[in-house]
Amino acid sequence: MITSLKNCFGATMQIEVCALENECCDMDDYPEEVSYKINAQELSSFFKVANKLNERDDIGMVCVQHEFGLFGGDYGSHLIAFLLKLDIPISCVFHTVLPHPDKKRTKIVQALGDLTEKLIVLTNKSAEILERDYHIDKNKIAIIPHGTHIVLWKEKQRLKNKYGFQNKNVLSTFGLLSENKNIETALRALPKAIHKFPNTIYLVLGKTHPEIIKREGETYRDSLIAMVDGLGIKDHVIFINEYLELNKLLEYLSLSDIYLFSSKDPNQAVSGTFSYAMSCGNPVISTPIPHSKECLNPSTGILLNDFENHLEMSNAIIDLLEQPLIASSMGKNAFTKMRAFSWENAAISYSDIFQEYLQYDAPLDFSLPPIKTDHIEDMTTHFGMLQFSNFSEPDTSFGYTLDDNARALIAMLMYYKRKRTNNVLQLIEIYMDFIVFCQQDNGLFYNYVDYKEQFTEQNTEVNLEDSIGRTIWALGYVLSNTENLPKGLVTKSENCFKSVIQNVANFKSPRAIGFILKGLYYYQENESKIQYNEIAETLAEELLRIFHISNDKEWVWFEDYLTYANSVLPEALLYAWLITKNKKYKDVAETTFDFLLSQYFMKGEIKVISNDGWFHKRNKRTFHGEQPIEVAYTILSLDIFYKVTHKKKYAKQLHTAFSWFLGNNHLKQIMYNPVNGACYDGLEKENININQGAESSICYLMARLIVEQYPLGTKQTIIPPNIKTWNEFGAIKKRRKRSTHKIETVSEK
Repeated sequence: MITSLKNCFGATMQIEVCALENECCDMDDYPEEVSYKINAQELSSFFKVANKLNERDDIGMVCVQHEFGLFGGDYGSHLIAFLLKLDIPISCVFHTVLPHPDKKRTKIVQALGDLTEKLIVLTNKSAEILERDYHIDKNKIAIIPHGTHIVLWKEKQRLKNKYGFQNKNVLSTFGLLSENKNIETALRALPKAIHKFPNTIYLVLGKTHPEIIKREGETYRDSLIAMVDGLGIKDHVIFINEYLELNKLLEYLSLSDIYLFSSKDPNQAVSGTFSYAMSCGNPVISTPIPHSKECLNPSTGILLNDFENHLEMSNAIIDLLEQPLIASSMGKNAFTKMRAFSWENAAISYSDIFQEYLQYDAPLDFSLPPIKTDHIEDMTTHFGMLQFSNFSEPDTSFGYTLDDNARALIAMLMYYKRKRTNNVLQLIEIYMDFIVFCQQDNGLFYNYVDYKEQFTEQNTEVNLEDSIGRTIWALGYVLSNTENLPKGLVTKSENCFKSVIQNVANFKSPRAIGFILKGLYYYQENESKIQYNEIAETLAEELLRIFHISNDKEWVWFEDYLTYANSVLPEALLYAWLITKNKKYKDVAETTFDFLLSQYFMKGEIKVISNDGWFHKRNKRTFHGEQPIEVAYTILSLDIFYKVTHKKKYAKQLHTAFSWFLGNNHLKQIMYNPVNGACYDGLEKENININQGAESSICYLMARLIVEQYPLGTKQTIIPPNIKTWNEFGAIKKRRKRSTHKIETVSEK
């Protein structure tokens, strides 16, 4: 959680840890986040730390990670004394909420409720128990599900090969071993399944729980090993007796075909291992603890009826092994469902609670994620960039489009200014060659190409003006900065541009006109080339013509509706002004852009037009169904409007718009994939479409490269020219003034 908060908010949220211990440890034994330690069995140790915290004036909140067994006294009552002593706002995260408590446990929990600003639980069931059995005010309860790590779906087969499990059905269980894990039920379930599927293996991942080691050594593990021998399944069970590093753990879970969760504790409120397994794309077979009842359904796994019924578990294993397509579908559904619970999204939910109490005069700022082009490279073949993906896996069945490759060319040229490597240049050349391939004898372009590199019938069935316009934008962008590009690539772009530009003066699609005007501006950016100014003026006048038809006092726009790529229209007129210096274009550009922004920005968020229904001026607007391309195009427009007008509102709105990708949206979820640098395809009403197509990922990269020029915060300025990146600028600011946002968290070592 600390790592995710730092990744999301950087230096604007400082976090220190107070560690709990039952045996004295030297502070040097702890990681650098640990500033304090408490001996859980000594009440005086709690008071000593409370006094130290009270002396500070820079701590906004103390966050307690609560388990009854961690804190000394009856039911951890030492914690109550500690919280009574604190003069700092407190939140408390309940990892376990037991139903039907006795009077003493009830009083302890109620005291925690009275002493804290917020009680955080990890499941809906836990919230229900707090309200029903402990009489906690529901307004004091927040539900934030257990965090999970994001992995890539496509890794399963590669990882099986890596660990030598080719052609194996891999079952797994993970966690610190104890009797409560009930591994013996899973072991007893195996012989029947192995008899039918002899290529099945079962991985038992994890060391024995350290408290169990202290009390009884490896008695439990030894009993399991003896049971394996007795059942005759020694060749099918592998004990991985290690504290697994995170990456290795996620690899084991990702290569598994089925995850077995066999806990026998009916009151286990939540399981991190269960969450991790689902997030790695495993169909789960689980005993009916509250967490599994809440998360599992027939589309994501099998919920067992009993806790120690090995025959029921065995039949469930066989059912899934007999139906691999159903098992795979369950895994994909689990993978999709758990993406909402990523650690990044959990961090955003916690920050909403924390920042109300942070001692600072400005809200938290999102940090910019590092730029990664892994997914773009995966989506690009020797021929071009593929159109769609299933999750992060390229989908060849829909082939390629000129649209995507033109956008990809622009994005990688933007990136090439930042990172001049042969790898980036190779991608640029692939996208340029794709454009050349799509150009026809008349200078115009086809848009649709199948995976076999053949033009499809779609090219004769749809209007291609928009895709041609986007391509002219890309070609112009190539020619705007040719200094560091190969001569051959520049020549290809020049030839394509000159062949197509003579054929566009009669285009009628407003957005196609908009893209063409952008391309014309970039074409003459380095040196004035007036030969195409007449075309630019003709196209700009067409935009003005349609504007005057639809414009009225309450609807200052080019059409009677807002649809897609809306910001391109006012942006195009601004470029027309830059080309022709005709002020009327600039006036209409600013007026219409401000009208559009008034429809987009509300309550500190951007809400672009839904792809589930365009917004007609006479109808009620539909929300949700937002796509990354709309947000990214708005950011491109805000960038040029700020640079031309120097109005700070545009820079501030640009920052707000980009924060949509980082979780400042109605679902409070990230829209980018931190593992591969991709972007998800859509923000729906109740979920995110986690496919990562070319359009979304390319547009996210464009937006990410632009926002890097704008330091985060309320005072917006362009990065000084002698500083290369936002990260460098932020580091300088950090050295000058440290933030005073701090969270103190109390947890087990």
